[in-house]
Amino acid sequence: MNEDKYPQYIMKFCPRCGANSFVKYGEKACKCDSCGFVYYFNAATAVAVIIRDENGRVLLTRRAFEPCKGTLDLPGGFVDPLESAENAVRREIKEELGLSVTNMTYLGSFPNTYLYGGIVYFTCDLVFEVEVETLQEIHAMDDVDAFAFYEITEDVVAKVGAESIKNILRKFCL
Repeated sequence: MNEDKYPQYIMKFCPRCGANSFVKYGEKACKCDSCGFVYYFNAATAVAVIIRDENGRVLLTRRAFEPCKGTLDLPGGFVDPLESAENAVRREIKEELGLSVTNMTYLGSFPNTYLYGGIVYFTCDLVFEVEVETLQEIHAMDDVDAFAFYEITEDVVAKVGAESIKNILRKFCL
């Protein structure tokens, strides 16, 4: 980890003992000089899902909570421990929109940072395009405040909160 390039990511306090002695340790870690705890900066896995309607428009959701509350997003979320990315896609689409996935295609991955509770987490967003059983049963649930289908333009992309989702939309939907 380059401290000069990423100073906002270097923790100052140890998450184990709370000591103010958490210092850079190698390229991708911090170590507590008091208790010896080492924290490695690893990326958490998340899924982002592209769903299109019969006209080719893309389903975007509105975030109900921070981070980026009120901004547009693709449906998806974090992969749970010991869960496959494919199962996370099915679970997240069911939880957020009440839809059943019938087919999915992996499109690629995008690095991201996720600010939550004052801590920046690194994520790797895995993108899937999916087909669903029916769009007739769609409704906003969980951390989705609203949803709509959009023709993707730069004006729409500007209303998206996460940089990785903006990059996904630009690559696959513009």
